[in-house]
Amino acid sequence: MKAKVYITLKKGVLDPQGKAVMGALGTMGYREVKDVRVGKFMEIEVDSPSRQKAEERLKEMCEKLLANTVIEDYRFEILP
Repeated sequence: MKAKVYITLKKGVLDPQGKAVMGALGTMGYREVKDVRVGKFMEIEVDSPSRQKAEERLKEMCEKLLANTVIEDYRFEILP
């Protein structure tokens, strides 16, 4: 199974990288951009006996390593 994992900063957490990207876009003439939040995206191939077990393991991976749950939210989707 393939999983797509999305990690983003929680609302209220400052995103200096997003602000830098937004500033650069504005400088390039894209003045319609009002906000940018930068996150992480991962594709993970999982060998699991069931979808439920894959979800449990992915949750563990996110909480133990992939996301800093103090300042980041995560979500994932499993593709067939």
